[in-house]
Amino acid sequence: MIETNCSLKAFNTFSIDATAHILFHLSDLTQLAELSALVKKMRVQNKPILILGAGSNILFCDDFSGLIIKVELLGISIETTENDYILQVGAGENWHDLVTYCIDNDMGGLENLALIPGVVGAAPVQNIGAYGSEFKDFCVALEYLDLDTGKLHKVSNAQCQFAYRDSIFKQANMRSALITQVTLKLAKQWQPKQRNASLSDALDVSAKSIYQSICQVRAEKLPDPSELGNAGSFFKNPVVKKEVADKLRAENPNMPYYPQDAEHVKLAAGWLIEKADLKGRQIGGAAVHKKQALVLINKGNASAQDVIKLAELVRQSIKDKFNIELQHEVRFMDKLGETDLARAIQNV
Repeated sequence: MIETNCSLKAFNTFSIDATAHILFHLSDLTQLAELSALVKKMRVQNKPILILGAGSNILFCDDFSGLIIKVELLGISIETTENDYILQVGAGENWHDLVTYCIDNDMGGLENLALIPGVVGAAPVQNIGAYGSEFKDFCVALEYLDLDTGKLHKVSNAQCQFAYRDSIFKQANMRSALITQVTLKLAKQWQPKQRNASLSDALDVSAKSIYQSICQVRAEKLPDPSELGNAGSFFKNPVVKKEVADKLRAENPNMPYYPQDAEHVKLAAGWLIEKADLKGRQIGGAAVHKKQALVLINKGNASAQDVIKLAELVRQSIKDKFNIELQHEVRFMDKLGETDLARAIQNV
């Protein structure tokens, strides 16, 4: 289905109102010929193209002047081997619903990634992660459509070049890749992977109990987008040199501190924002969430400009107080395609 001059408010969890010139709903691979023709037309007209899942990690800074492809490919199939469950999952499936499905069917492994918003096809792009687990830990392979050639390709885990909140699909030469399906492997012999004290309190440690604990923790900390528009964690947790982290920890003994290797430490961006006394700070209809400082929220009437100004205030405050540069995890999109905070703030 194709819509023109369509409101995007219902298609992004920030609930920011913007308009798409063309919105293509991709729900079946039989639509590929129609989609390819439309993509070629956009390329000739030099119009931007955006692949959109649940819109849970995006900020529309302006109306979008080109084509948005809404991925709605569904389906879950399961094969079993002696030691593993192999899942083939459509890119349009809701990620948390997949985690819940696995838990309900006694297939553990994904429980640490419960309640992460978005669709399955977006998970590898961002290499989503939480509580010591990441998408890459379970991905065997995935299939993607090259929008420019109309051909389907299959790539392995290694070819995806997964890193912290990163993958090959964020690189400029892969922006025409539309993920259609992922293949996941879950071990039958389940082993817990815990990296949070609150998750270790349960006496009955099982995939289901961890799933329930994580759902409870996330629900308490993170606002429901249906009630308060947001895109989850707005900033990435910064990785800094060990000497920088050690100096900060000497001044703040209770500071969260996650060694990455011999020379680098990951810090908690939310802790830095809270220490900068920014919880609850508001610009227009946008605010820093009072319970989780890493989340910026739409209190009901926020404009994209409100969010951009608030994000810049947070970034500059952390730079001034700690000399640490926060990078935004949320994708910024203007009328011509991908942009970033540094450019967006210049247009406010």
